[in-house]
Amino acid sequence: MGEGKERVSAARGDENQEIERIRSNKMRELEEQLKTTKEGGAQAQAVINHPVEITDRTFVAFVKQHPMVVVDCWAPWCGPCRMVAPILEQLAKEYAGKVVFGKLNVDENPRIATEYAIMAIPTLFIFKNGEPVDVIQGAMPKPHFEAKLKEWL
Repeated sequence: MGEGKERVSAARGDENQEIERIRSNKMRELEEQLKTTKEGGAQAQAVINHPVEITDRTFVAFVKQHPMVVVDCWAPWCGPCRMVAPILEQLAKEYAGKVVFGKLNVDENPRIATEYAIMAIPTLFIFKNGEPVDVIQGAMPKPHFEAKLKEWL
């Protein structure tokens, strides 16, 4: 009878070792997945290739979250704002990973418009490390906007 108990005990020991091996492998897989997800999330967050809608509530966090930001202060009824929009969309794609573009509708977000004394639109602010460093007022051709960006890169 003692021999049977030893076989059962040995079999359980083998099972326990197998379970531990499976557990260790699974933990390694999960750690790799977590690492990959974190790296992928950081890359996805870093590359924004389109203008992002921002509001009075999200403005401060947005400009501080990215090293270089261009904020387009606009309104839907503004013809020059609509002329500038496709240029900014192109620049957002071309400068993805270097510059993040935001769009602030001044009609819907009067607090930021008042705080920054926006008197004419379109007005574009360039922020570097959360601080405003330049302002562009009015509709300009793409080379003008691009030259301003390159000054601050």
